[in-house]
Amino acid sequence: MNHPDLDQLGRHTPWDGVKAVVAGFGVSGFAAADNLLFLGAGVTALDEATSDEKAEKATLLESLGGDIRLEPGATATLPDDVDLLVTSPGWRPDAPLLAQAAARGVPVWGEVELAWRLRDTDELGRATPWLAVTGTNGKTTTVQMLDSILRAAGLRSACVGNVGRPIVEAVMDPEPYDVLAVELSSFQLHYTHSMSAESAAVLNVAPDHLDWYPGGMDDYAADKGRIYERVSRACVYNVADPATERLVAEADVVEGARAIGFTLGMPSVGMVGVVEDILADRAFIEERSTSAAELCTIADLASPAPHFVANALAAAALARSHGVSQAAVREGLRAFRPDGHRIAHVAEHGEVTWVDDSKATNPHAAQSSLQAYDQVVWIAGGLAKGARFDDLVQAVRGRLRGVVLLGADRHVVADALSRHAPDVPVIEIGDGETGDPMERVVDAAARLAREGDTVLLAPGCASMDMFANYGARGDAFAAAVHRRIEGPGS
Repeated sequence: MNHPDLDQLGRHTPWDGVKAVVAGFGVSGFAAADNLLFLGAGVTALDEATSDEKAEKATLLESLGGDIRLEPGATATLPDDVDLLVTSPGWRPDAPLLAQAAARGVPVWGEVELAWRLRDTDELGRATPWLAVTGTNGKTTTVQMLDSILRAAGLRSACVGNVGRPIVEAVMDPEPYDVLAVELSSFQLHYTHSMSAESAAVLNVAPDHLDWYPGGMDDYAADKGRIYERVSRACVYNVADPATERLVAEADVVEGARAIGFTLGMPSVGMVGVVEDILADRAFIEERSTSAAELCTIADLASPAPHFVANALAAAALARSHGVSQAAVREGLRAFRPDGHRIAHVAEHGEVTWVDDSKATNPHAAQSSLQAYDQVVWIAGGLAKGARFDDLVQAVRGRLRGVVLLGADRHVVADALSRHAPDVPVIEIGDGETGDPMERVVDAAARLAREGDTVLLAPGCASMDMFANYGARGDAFAAAVHRRIEGPGS
């Protein structure tokens, strides 16, 4: 049969006759299916699970002509005569639906790829530019910082992608955005083939999601590096993480694109960095060979933690590459406050500080958090997702007053501690014990803490073994801390 030329299709071309299958009916899957139907495509959406929200959305799309199948076994077989498969993030290439598409030569796009192809253009062929961010850790904070800066500059911006709105919704908005701050996961990048961001940053590359990547770190890093492909202005990399600079060197960029480093040290020419307590730009000023421009001070930021400062530098570099002024960078960073469960101060009692960084769901994030404090009682554990903790423990063992472990894979952390920090006291909270597990965690941490210490929830693991998500884990921790400090009636 003759298949349509997908490369010729866009927002203003008819999609009539295109038969599209959408794999997964979550937030991005619904957005893809909804907009494909709007464009005139025939849409079948498949998902193994349903919920009240999914069922309601299915009813809406069915009224528009969609075929929505939400039931066990729905994703086992790819329908006949399919022109395009749009997959939700997280679906592995070896999933039956995707493997069948590959075997039949059916193009596989992610929602990001679909969104890129649906961008609107003006009479000169210009479309809303994307400033894109990926990395193992810090993506959401950096993108939100970037959005705050762009808004401070008077631009109509939005956080989209792995945070905020699905990108396809943003690009189909009747009122075009001036610029989009785009967070992309490695899963999203894996299925992205033609994106050409104006500027892009890889914040860091550390072991994570290795259960998804049979080829290990090389495959994971390669997907992160896809964000640099076809960049037209600036590839922003982390000077402290050589893997990010290698990804820039390997990328096929538009002629004239620059490599811009960010560093917590003194910036060289072509970098942004820190001079004493000032975030400084030696990349986007004419006199960069002899001087630097002040962007803001560390005191302007919501946290002086090193990884938070690094995120601010990356956001500033992306904004400056877009032409944003120094004043707007300062104003945007001053106004920004991180979402909950990211190095969030919970309480201070008896000269012990309690901090919730439940969002630290892998060892790299946990290490960054731990290195922001001198003496720590560390609360860790959960689902390790194949990660190891040896490097982390070796890097922070001198900071550890003690460790409290919980969760399904707590033994993975315990084993690393026994090998590399055998003198550090460790308390494990077992599954079979009575009472609220987080209250037992907080009680154990309080016994270990001394004046001047920080009790830090930075689990280094995912939360779904015991909690709905990392937010629920952080909320449980904060509630248990306040009950202990304020008494049973709190």
